[in-house]
Amino acid sequence: MTPFAFRTDATLGAARAGVFSTPHGDLQTPAFMPVGTHGVVRSLSVHDVAATGGRMMLSNAYHLFLRPGDPMVRALGGLHAFTRWNGPMLTDSGGFQVFSLAKYRKVRESGVEFRSHLDGTMYDYTPERVMQIERNLGADVIMQLDELIAGGSEEAAARSAMERSLRWLDRCQVEFDRITRDGREPGLVLPPLEGRVEPHPDDERVAPPQALFPIVQGGVHDELRRASVRGILASGDWVGVAIGGLSVGESKPDMHRTIEVCEPLMPADRPRYLMGVGFPDDLVEAVRRGIDMFDCVAPNRMGRDGTAFTPDGKAQILQAAYRTDRRPLVADCACEACTQYDRAFLRHMFSANEPLGQRLLAIHNVTFVVELMAAARRAIVDGSFAQWSMDWLRRYHGG
Repeated sequence: MTPFAFRTDATLGAARAGVFSTPHGDLQTPAFMPVGTHGVVRSLSVHDVAATGGRMMLSNAYHLFLRPGDPMVRALGGLHAFTRWNGPMLTDSGGFQVFSLAKYRKVRESGVEFRSHLDGTMYDYTPERVMQIERNLGADVIMQLDELIAGGSEEAAARSAMERSLRWLDRCQVEFDRITRDGREPGLVLPPLEGRVEPHPDDERVAPPQALFPIVQGGVHDELRRASVRGILASGDWVGVAIGGLSVGESKPDMHRTIEVCEPLMPADRPRYLMGVGFPDDLVEAVRRGIDMFDCVAPNRMGRDGTAFTPDGKAQILQAAYRTDRRPLVADCACEACTQYDRAFLRHMFSANEPLGQRLLAIHNVTFVVELMAAARRAIVDGSFAQWSMDWLRRYHGG
């Protein structure tokens, strides 16, 4: 009996309100997942993340492999115990990092050879190794190793990366199944805590229940995206399916069209995850096109840089008009920044380079996109989503 399930509570056109069940609890969808690349959402505690309304957190296998190492995370109780996050978790394989750190790596059929940006050590990052890393980390959902290319890539390059991603998916699945059957390799043994009974080594080798998600690739080329979805569905019965390779330089119309191409082919009874997309208008547009789950570092990063999301568009907190503005950043926002401080003081903290200001705007932006998805869900359930989304986008772009 799998601990994973997905049900749809309501639909309106392609938009869906659902519930994704995992071993660490349920995720109501559509949902934004805060990104804790190194196991922590930058500048926020797990209590801060929970206060934003975020229910599922994402971490990155590539970065945790380099530091502190997946064997260490496993020896310390796995990613949930290590980070103190008790809700659902997802780990990305590191495909985006492989893409973004181009000068440090070489992509071959066997996998990726890369030089650590931390100390220059050379590593072979293969589909099999990625599965071993992610099963050591122990997140509920783990992602295949895929090859990501720039959004405007020519058809030949996009086809090569898409087809390689399908071959790597087959290898990920074989290794995932082997670890499920045979167990993980013996791990690090740390000194026991006083008064605590540690798991027996044989029990510790049993991998926790996890779901492997495949990733649809193909750039902005419609037929390649269709071929990727068909190849994925022919290769296994997946708990959920992700769309990757978007928000990497392509135009927004291309992003929207690509989602529309994939959506009719993707299983209606499984969650759909759009990777690396997190600007408010992109989220609403993607929900309109049938996407359930999202992640992105942008809300947190832009908040730390002084840009706040509002219903009227993005606002730069250092603008002169806020110097004497005693209003909250967003009147009906329940976050700490909006309920405890006014715009003038938030601006002052950024002017004075006070870290609290960066933390508060990060909390605000994450709260904003989490609540935006909760509002979209409510509108889908009550049947008002078409008008709600139109009105919301008009105000956001008009502002």
